[in-house]
Amino acid sequence: MAYQNLLYSVDDRVATITFNRPDRHNAFSVALVDEIIAVVAEADADPEVRVLVVTGAGGKSFSSGYDIKESAEKPKRTTADWRARMQKDIQFTYSVWDCSKPVIAMVDGFCFAGGLEFAMCCDVRYCSEDSSFAALEARFSNGIATMMMPWLIGQRSRALIYTGDTIKADEAFRIGLVDQVFPKASLEAEVTKIAKRMSRVSLECLQWNKRSINHSFETMGLRNAIAYGAEACALMDSIGSPEAAQFDAIRREQGMGAALKWRAGQFAPYE
Repeated sequence: MAYQNLLYSVDDRVATITFNRPDRHNAFSVALVDEIIAVVAEADADPEVRVLVVTGAGGKSFSSGYDIKESAEKPKRTTADWRARMQKDIQFTYSVWDCSKPVIAMVDGFCFAGGLEFAMCCDVRYCSEDSSFAALEARFSNGIATMMMPWLIGQRSRALIYTGDTIKADEAFRIGLVDQVFPKASLEAEVTKIAKRMSRVSLECLQWNKRSINHSFETMGLRNAIAYGAEACALMDSIGSPEAAQFDAIRREQGMGAALKWRAGQFAPYE
């Protein structure tokens, strides 16, 4: 299958998926989301693939999250519309969780909002030393579609989600959000070695071990918790808030740049 918004290659049992919208910090447009779901399914069905690596083009961003410019151009959504949107977002982030093969997120640069949600649904996360991470949805008065963070770092997720603060690679490693940090220049080579090492394990062993690990989380209620989070997100986004209304009003009257500057100004005195 030919893809327009991502790059896909297979080499020695490892499939590499590269989000290819560097001019938009690899933001998840509707088209890119659909292609990622399709390419993960393609790699999962390919008997020559044992491990998947997902990353972002350009060296500056894994992904900045869902494309707010694209979503801002859509008409006002009802609660039903938001519920449908959240279900699509969960289908997207679950695409790597439900993939029968291990999926590695290779993060180089920004990993924000929906991009972080997607990375957290991958099996393993490696990043460069200049990467940064944030649940930025909070600062847009938006809910989090896939509430995976508590399952990875527990109580430490509260401060990150409540503030929308950005953390650097070393802090992300310290709290367990990423598994290892590498120098930017050697990130790809190091992750490739790990992926190739992983792919020497038999496919059946990889698949059954992933099923067992996922089942451990799901037995504890992961899917029910994420479903509740998606419903809370849909209600939050449909009800709105004074802050969200102000952001939208500025965006419509003065443009996205002015709206982003206004939002940043709300937090600047306390950073």
